[in-house]
Amino acid sequence: MTDNSFTPSPASSDATVEETDFGFRSVRKEEKKNLVRDVFDSVAGKYDVMNDIMSLGIHRVWKRIFVTELGPQPGMSLLDLAGGTGDITFGWLKGGGGSAIMTDINSSMLSVGRDRAIDRGFVSDLSFCVVDAEAIPLRDMSVDRVSIAFGLRNCTDKMAVLREARRVLKPGGRFLCLEFSRVQVAALAPIYDAWSFKVLPAMGNLIAKDRDSYQYLAESIRTFPDQETLAEMFREAGFSHVRYQSLSGGIAAIHSGWRV
Repeated sequence: MTDNSFTPSPASSDATVEETDFGFRSVRKEEKKNLVRDVFDSVAGKYDVMNDIMSLGIHRVWKRIFVTELGPQPGMSLLDLAGGTGDITFGWLKGGGGSAIMTDINSSMLSVGRDRAIDRGFVSDLSFCVVDAEAIPLRDMSVDRVSIAFGLRNCTDKMAVLREARRVLKPGGRFLCLEFSRVQVAALAPIYDAWSFKVLPAMGNLIAKDRDSYQYLAESIRTFPDQETLAEMFREAGFSHVRYQSLSGGIAAIHSGWRV
């Protein structure tokens, strides 16, 4: 299914910033997208298996909470950014939501998601498009909900993503972000660090034959803004009624804001 509302949108960038983070490394801004693309090209085939292993299956609970927060209803439309293998889009459709556009900057990931959609019979009211979340090719005020789950930390210009999400939302629309965040339980921090930096890269090497990509994913979580900082970024991007809820002691968090 195709959507004729797509029109080119100019990319947003901050020319004053020459470098950005890629895990614990600093790289030129123009390099990061290709580096991230290489990571997800490598892990696409094992992405779902590794998600279950990495989170001990808890990511499924987080995503169910996230979809509930999205509040799917018939007649409401969803733009799912960094849609990956489709969990959020499928949850929206299963929950009774209206038309959905599933997007990802990485064509390998989107191909896996499209195959999963076909296998599950999600073919009507569902479009697929390779999209850079920093420059969404959708007209202003055209969707009811925008979601991004475990994708914002991989974006080069995070403020551009937030502003673009607000731009395409209809008045009264809501943007929600599910992302790894800052652990808030002191006793959990050393266990989580050991799991992230020792166990996960080793599992990535064993299962996906790719240690470096999972090392990057662990590092990218640590360089991502904490709960309060991201909430302030939402406000700076123009969202109203911004709030967040931490999940599993702050390992993940859901942030949301409304366009009023």
